[in-house]
Amino acid sequence: MKKLHLPIIVEQNEDGYYIVSCPIFKGCHSYGKTIDEDMENIKEVIEMCLEEG
Repeated sequence: MKKLHLPIIVEQNEDGYYIVSCPIFKGCHSYGKTIDEDMENIKEVIEMCLEEG
């Protein structure tokens, strides 16, 4: 499997949830209670974006 290095933006909303997005792909973002949970989620979302592209 090829390893990619993509930009990731991590933000926290007013409810304390983390929002992680990859600005290279439109609509590529995930939400989670912890950064670790969210980073695992964004990996899956990026994989889906790559499959669609």
